[in-house]
Amino acid sequence: MSNYPTPPPPPGSPPPPPGGSSGYGDVPPPPPGYGYGGGVGGYAQQHPKGTTILVLGILSLVCCGLLGPVAWIMGQGARKEIAAQPGIVWTNRGNITAGWVCGIISTVLLILGVVFYVLVIAIAPGNS
Repeated sequence: MSNYPTPPPPPGSPPPPPGGSSGYGDVPPPPPGYGYGGGVGGYAQQHPKGTTILVLGILSLVCCGLLGPVAWIMGQGARKEIAAQPGIVWTNRGNITAGWVCGIISTVLLILGVVFYVLVIAIAPGNS
């Protein structure tokens, strides 16, 4: 709120609408569940699996490499769903991409670890 009085309307202008609004740019909010405008003919929304994919990707890197393939597969599926619906602006597309990349990295590290373990067992002395 400002301490200045509102200026009088210009001569010849219609009276202000009832309810104390200015009449300039007063737009009612959209109904619930419709999102907000986010592009040409589209609306923004979050992908329902975005946070799950990100959490699985991070956990696969930090503590459990077996979650890597899960994050990779879920991320790839979500990316395909996003590409199939170009009219929707997805607000958490970055989360999906980050979880997908973490899943790929974790899966590669998991495969390298298994190969290394198999080689150590095969080369270990006493296995003749």
